[in-house]
Amino acid sequence: MTPITRILSGGQTGADRAALDWAIARGIAHGGWCPHGRRAEDGPIAPRYALIETPSRDYEQRTRWNVRDSDGTLIISRSAALTGGSAFTAHCAERLGQPCLHVHPGADDPEIIHAFLERHRIRTLNVAGARASTDPEIYDYVTELLERVFAA
Repeated sequence: MTPITRILSGGQTGADRAALDWAIARGIAHGGWCPHGRRAEDGPIAPRYALIETPSRDYEQRTRWNVRDSDGTLIISRSAALTGGSAFTAHCAERLGQPCLHVHPGADDPEIIHAFLERHRIRTLNVAGARASTDPEIYDYVTELLERVFAA
């Protein structure tokens, strides 16, 4: 499997934060764009996350820039339907011609993700998904899924 060398995310609570914490805990480089003022639903994003502020406080700008600056995007949710920011992320990937894979329970076999990473030679992976206020269990799900995918 192509080794992931960097995880990008926007720093929002939930899926974004889980991916960043997972990368930090494993010594994998991390980064990405966040809204001006390090804006997130729980207040300013902690400085421990190596994120760069966009000129705008708009979440959509940081989403576009993280999709643009990655080799591919993995959207992790606990629902088969994409809504809100996750749907916008998929739209950005399609519009920019960037690889994108949405996984959720029942469609989250690590082999599917491995094949996606290999097929597109993804080394810098943008991870996106639900925020904690819309899915309080997403943080744990993302952490467990990343562990299963990269366990070997």
